[in-house]
Parts: sequence; C-alpha cells; structure tokens
Amino acid sequence: MFKGTSLFRLFLALLACLPLASVSFAAHISTSTHTTAKSKSQKISETQRTRRRLHHLARSRSATVTSVSASTHRRRYHERFHMSSFAEDIAAGDITTGEDPIVRQAAVDALGNMNGTVVAIEPTSGRVLAMVNQKLALSSGAQPCSTIKLSVALAALSEGLVSKETEVALGGRSRMNLTTALAHSNNAYFEAVGRKLGFEKVAYYAHEYGLGELAGYDIPGEQLGSYPDEPIPTSLGGVGKMCSFGEGVSMTPLQLGAMVSAIANGGTLYYLQHPTSPEEVAGFQPRVKRQLDIAPVIPELSDGMAGAVQYGTARSLRLNFNEEEILGKTGTCSHAGTRFGWFASYANTSVGRVVVVVFLEGGRPTFGPKAAEIAGRIYRNMYDHNFFTSGPALPADQAAAKTVSTNP
Repeated sequence: MFKGTSLFRLFLALLACLPLASVSFAAHISTSTHTTAKSKSQKISETQRTRRRLHHLARSRSATVTSVSASTHRRRYHERFHMSSFAEDIAAGDITTGEDPIVRQAAVDALGNMNGTVVAIEPTSGRVLAMVNQKLALSSGAQPCSTIKLSVALAALSEGLVSKETEVALGGRSRMNLTTALAHSNNAYFEAVGRKLGFEKVAYYAHEYGLGELAGYDIPGEQLGSYPDEPIPTSLGGVGKMCSFGEGVSMTPLQLGAMVSAIANGGTLYYLQHPTSPEEVAGFQPRVKRQLDIAPVIPELSDGMAGAVQYGTARSLRLNFNEEEILGKTGTCSHAGTRFGWFASYANTSVGRVVVVVFLEGGRPTFGPKAAEIAGRIYRNMYDHNFFTSGPALPADQAAAKTVSTNP
C-alpha cells in the first residue's frame, strides 16, 4: 500500500512538470465525458492564452532588436565629405606656352572634369612637361597618404633594415615582405618599419628626398609643403601613422614628382623647372639639387612599385594602358571633410622615361585607384601620339649634355 502510494505521488509530480497541454491530455484519460468536454474547452482557452503570450513576446523581441539595430546604426561612423570630386575649367589660367603639347593634351583629356591636378616630368632633366591646374599643383599640398611609403621604403632599404625579401612580423602569425607591402599598400608593415627606424631617421631621409622644401627652381607661385620637427602624438598614431598614412605631413605634387623622378633616373634629385616660353625651352638647362645614394636599393623598391600596377592597388591603370612597363604607388586618405587620391608613377621604356603624378581631392569618388586609372589614360594618349618614340620637345640626351649643378 505504501509502495503504491509513493508511485502515485511520483506520477502526480511528473504530471506537474509536464506542459499544460500534457496535463490536459492526462485529465482527458481519467475523467468522464462531461469532464472531457470541459478539458477541451480549457485546452482551447490555454492555446489562445499561449498565442497571446507568444505574440506579446514577439513584439517585445522585435522592439529590442529594433532598439539594438538603431543603437548600432547610431554608433556606425559615416564619413561626410564637403568637397566635390568634380569641377569645371580647372585649367583656366594655366601658363602652357612652354609645355610639351602632346603631354599637355593627354593630361587634360585624361583628367576631364575631375577636381585635381596632373604633373608630368622628364626625370632625366627635371623639366616639367605639363602641369594641369597649376593653382592646385603649386599649392601648399596635402597629406601624402600612402605615397609616403616610398620615402619610408627607401629609408629602410638604405639603413639595411630590410631587403625586398625580408619578412616583417605584423602580429600573430602574419608576415610580409617589402614587395608585397608596397604592391598592396599594407599599413601594418610600414607602421612596424617606421617604428623600427624611429622618427629621427624617417625625418632625415624624408628631407633628403625633398620633402619640406621647395621642389621647383624659380617657379612663380610655388608654395611649400611641411614636414614636422617632431613625431605626431602617440594618441594619433605616432611615427607609425606618419609612415603608413603620412599623418602630420603636407606634400605637394611637385615634391612627390621630384622624388619619383630621382627613383626613375637612378638617384639624381633635380630642381623642377617649368618653361613658360619657347625661348626657355630652347635654352633649358637642368639643375641638380643633390645626388641621392639610392642607386643600389632602387631595384629592391622597383618590384613593389611594378607589383602595384600589375596586381596591386594601381591595377586599374592597366584598364587603359599595358603596352609599356609602368611603376607606381597609390595613396588614399581624408582630412577635414576632403578625400585625397594620389598616384605617382613613371614609364620605364626603352627610349626614355616620363614621370606622371596625379593628385585628386573631393568626396567619395576620389581615391588612389581612380588617380591610377587617370594616369593610365595619360600614358595611353601619349603612346597613341608616339610620345614614347619621339620623346619630349627637348630630347633627353641634349638635356643631359647641358646639366649643371646648383647649390642655392
């Protein structure tokens, strides 16, 4: 008797743990027909009550998700730009009588209505072959973005800190060499290399390559970019950020063009000169600013610059031009509501070289790969007009014969 009572109590306890629907079912088995009808009524009532409860819970969950979604949306950062990427008549007022007509027209056509400037240079003499939108080209410049990586790479190679094959640890198990870092513009690589170099060496080489000083020789209206005397605060990224994004630096298109010209010609940093008349073209004399000891490391740098065009950040150039080898470096960043797009490059041809720097400013349509695409159009236009076989109006060999050294 005791045993049966215990089992019965255990059965009741189990029933108490079952859902209401199971209790209703158990009651259905053990009651009369009258009780069964009542149980059915209770089951229907409980189902309605359950549905109402589930509906209430669904509404509550929906409100919670909406609240979280709205909160997440508020936290998401959407950069706002205040400058247009497009402009009309940007070349109005340019002095063009001393420029190469083929290069000038190629640059004007390629730039179109983009808000930017193009500077084309003969790297073996420093002669500016074309300067479209001269007001912007001669301005005080802008943050160089990832084009600063060229200066940092040259410094690291010159110091023997890396070679093109040296793999640098980027955190975790990730490692990368210089060629890949330049081709894909890897920020973590150049932050690590910049910190190893330290600000003093980074700044020393940057000044050697012409940053922080006028690039031109007696070019009216040219303004000076700036390079800081000390690293930016650690809270803003310190020397690592300076070496990956050019944070705290202001560089002009002419300064970048002069540095890339030195890479293209093997190490001679020329003063850039912009002839303004046929007479100045006829009497042109190159002027050397200084010789850079970079010839041994240029091949180490070149693979990364070629990789950027072949498969990296500047591959959009190849949409328009692939007949000759082009080496370059893109840059994209923004400051105070304006986005910058840079591309510095040179054509490595059997009959001569030309440097092309494209700088864009504006909003979302402005970025480095777009500048590379425009450069591709420029090279295409010059190629189609036989520039790479005829050369500029002043032949390179004649310019080299007239080279003089000037130390102002």
